[in-house]
Amino acid sequence: MRFDEPVLLYGAGREARSTRAFLKAKEPGLKVYVTVDSGEAVIEEAEEIAPADLPSAIAARRFGLIVKSPGVSRYKPIFEAAWAAGIPVTSNLNLWGLAYRTGRKVIAITGTKGKSTTATLTHLMLEKAGVDAGLAGNVGLAPLEIADRHGTVVFELSSYQTADMNFLPDIAGVTNLYPEHVDWHGSVARYYEDKLHLIGREGEFRIGLGSGAANNALVLAAVGDRRRLLPPLDAQVDATLTRAVATSRLRGAHNLDNTRLAARLALAAGATVEGIVAGIAAFRPLPHRLEEHTIGGVTVVDDSISTTPEATKAALAAYEGRCIALIAGGHEREQDYGELAGLLAGHGVTTLVCLPVTGFRLAQAARAAAPDIEVISSHDLAEGMAELAKRRERFDTVLLSPGAPSYNQFKNFEERGDRFVALAQELFEQRKPAAAT
Repeated sequence: MRFDEPVLLYGAGREARSTRAFLKAKEPGLKVYVTVDSGEAVIEEAEEIAPADLPSAIAARRFGLIVKSPGVSRYKPIFEAAWAAGIPVTSNLNLWGLAYRTGRKVIAITGTKGKSTTATLTHLMLEKAGVDAGLAGNVGLAPLEIADRHGTVVFELSSYQTADMNFLPDIAGVTNLYPEHVDWHGSVARYYEDKLHLIGREGEFRIGLGSGAANNALVLAAVGDRRRLLPPLDAQVDATLTRAVATSRLRGAHNLDNTRLAARLALAAGATVEGIVAGIAAFRPLPHRLEEHTIGGVTVVDDSISTTPEATKAALAAYEGRCIALIAGGHEREQDYGELAGLLAGHGVTTLVCLPVTGFRLAQAARAAAPDIEVISSHDLAEGMAELAKRRERFDTVLLSPGAPSYNQFKNFEERGDRFVALAQELFEQRKPAAAT
């Protein structure tokens, strides 16, 4: 593989840094440029080009290839200009496919929710079964960081990555399909199309579907030939798996479904039942995914990675029988909160803190659907947590499961989750009941 013309990196995050390292190893003297829409364009040995200067740079063909980071929408007009000028636009994932795909077994997993847990479980099951497997994508390593280290690679892929993925997997998994990322894709229809690009292409690869995908007409249309579908688990294997999940750190019915899908994918890739059980036992919750803390006698649950109402519903179902203070709301992506609002009272929510901007729509829907729930509309997370600290008698569990992205008030969901836990420690620890004497 050779790179005969300079390369532009659009984005300066982890994937961009791994792309730069890859390019340097391949062509030490290659000229590399970098541009970002926001933040700092800090990439080793790369010259910055301001976004406003890109049209003239494309017209002058200052570079012959653009490697786009996942968070940058492929539908930006500047990429249309690049394609029109004969400058291809690719990704870290596609460069991995070009350099390392041959000779490797690829398991690619996507879905609106549950893909990170499913991919992590699949990888653990394979590892515990003695399969030489690595984990990459949005969990584990970036694709070019994992390079050629393993004979089998499990990729966790967002719609940003499946949209233009140009190589086929050996095994593909889809957890479910709900509207999300409309701002990146431009419409719900295009989001579905880009997500299902993973399985909607012709090729001799097998497909596993979670229960949320198995009854979805759009997913089944993308599958096409039903003979590509993996068979269900044997009843005895399913019973063994269910028992293992019951004693594991996997909470909720949605995680049992994720585990079933992971087991089917892993078995298809060479895992054993013993490896599956050991993988379930080894699983640890992903950061900010139903991450539990006990603070001042309160169960504090950081589910900041929740960016859809469906994820919030699953989080509530995982805490059946609790009195819950739910914190929800965030960046606008045209989510529908009507159904979620109708489920709150039945899932033990006594107090609802609504954050800008989508929380305001949830607040309106909740007041109409569940008038007995106390609804608090807050300007930010700190204000909402302070209000909860005054109402400790109303709940035993505080759940941050926003059902929306964080970008309007935080850099990312990690920052939002960390801030949530820090506020809980600050506000709840100091209000612990005094010890008996």
